[in-house]
Parts: sequence; structure tokens; C-alpha cells
Amino acid sequence: MQPKRKKMSLQKRHNLIGWAFLIPASLLIFIFCFYPMVQAILLSFKKGMGAAGVWNGIGNYTRILKDKTFRQCLFNTVFYFIIQVPIMLLLALILAQLLNNKDLKFKGLFRTMIFLPCATSLVSYSMIFKSLFAGDGFVNAILTHIGMQPVDWFQNAWAARFVIIIALIWRWTGYNMVFYLSGLQNIDSSIYEAARIDGANGIQQFFKMTIPLLKPTILLTAIMSTSGTLQLFDESVNLTAGGPGKSTMTLAHYIFNISFVETPKFNYAAALSVFILVCVAILSAIQMKVGDSRD
Repeated sequence: MQPKRKKMSLQKRHNLIGWAFLIPASLLIFIFCFYPMVQAILLSFKKGMGAAGVWNGIGNYTRILKDKTFRQCLFNTVFYFIIQVPIMLLLALILAQLLNNKDLKFKGLFRTMIFLPCATSLVSYSMIFKSLFAGDGFVNAILTHIGMQPVDWFQNAWAARFVIIIALIWRWTGYNMVFYLSGLQNIDSSIYEAARIDGANGIQQFFKMTIPLLKPTILLTAIMSTSGTLQLFDESVNLTAGGPGKSTMTLAHYIFNISFVETPKFNYAAALSVFILVCVAILSAIQMKVGDSRD
């Protein structure tokens, strides 16, 4: 008589099913994300490609310190980050607070309209803004109508930078607003009712209750916005083409140019990519440290 096989427990079966789903996804992430990242780091320490590549130490990184174009692109990227991110997140928070009012009519329509720019193609919305701010575009027509001089938006460095900032705020405010709306809807309304009974007005509730309760969501959107801005590419390429000169070019645009537009310098481009990776990691760590309320 053959001995009976032990039946697999329900917990073990659940674990096996979980690993069966997890392993293929993990392999794909490793192959298409982490492996290229490691190869890019190794490439940044070499001179040449493939078998012809020779170890170059920190030569590509010391070159960064002498690169005037890099300094210009770094300034542009940091400028966009400092101006655009705080305005965008504050505007998204205010809009979320207004649209979370249960007595507001047509709030579904308003939410859709504000989020709609996020669903617009990056190239399409860049072309729209390019036509709006053209020499004979709608914005200059409005300025002329109210008695002001038209502005040559894309031939002036500061004006072109502000066009990019306006475009970024227009497109990404609704995206962050959705996160804040989700966070607000998870806050129990009884908390606000108790605050009103205690005499707190709307502004006091916003700063003393809403913002502290939304702190994890604000931290999340700040980290995502930081990462996105430091990797900004489409607006620089499609809206201003980095011009005038290279006064609006971002770091990601510069990396693309030295990799595929100019004479390819893949080793140097890899070093610049690692630099962006380190910057994103440092800024995210600082934001997490500042936003961590645990003792």
C-alpha cells in the first residue's frame, strides 16, 4: 500500500501563487531597469564602448566641472524646479480643497477640466503653447489689445523660461490635485465639524488640520515633482528647442543631444545621467527627512 502524500497547506499554496506572479515581473524590472542602470554607471567610468572601452576613472566626472553648457543646463533645471514646483503644488492643494466641497455644484465637471491637461499629449500641448506665445499668437494679441508692447517670448531667455514654467504648471497641477483630493476624501468630516464647533474658521482649519493630515501625500507629490523636474525633457525639446542658444535647455535635453544629436559621447552622457540620479536621490532623502514626523 502506497503511503499517502501530504497535502500542501493553504498558506504554502498562496505563497507559491504569489511568487509565481512576482518572479516574472521582478525579472522584467531587473532586465529593463536595474541592469541598464548598473551598465550606465560602469560606462560612466570608461572611455569608449564595448570591448574597446578602457577604464577612465573619474575622468568623465571631472569633465562635468569644466563644462559651461552643463552649468547653464543645471541652472535652467534648478530654476524650473525652484519656481514651478512650489507654485504647482500650492495651486493643486488649493484647488483640491475648493473642489472637495460637498455642496459645490458641477464639481465633477470642474475636476475633469482641471485634470484634462494631464491627459494631453506632451508634444501636442507643447505645440499649442508654442502657437499661443508666438510673435503673432494669442498672448501677444491680448497684450496689444490692452495697450502693452508684444513680447518676443522665444527670443528672450527669461521670457522663454517663464513660458516653460507656465506650461508645466498648466499640465501638471491637475495631476497633483487628484492626489490631494484622494487624501482629503479620506479625512473624516467629523474632524472639521468638531473644529467648527470649537470656533476654527476655514483658514485655520486649512493650515492647522488639512495640511498636517495631508503631509504624507504632500511629501509624495513633492518627491515625484522633484524627480520629474530634474528629468525634464519634452518641454525643452518641443517648446523652445533649448533656445535661444542654450538658455532654456535642461539636463535631460543636454544628455540627449550629446548622445544622439552631436558627435556621440555616451560615456560622458552616462556620467551626466548618474549625476541626475544622485541629485534625485539626495533631494528625495532630504524631503523624506524633513517630512518624517516620527520621533
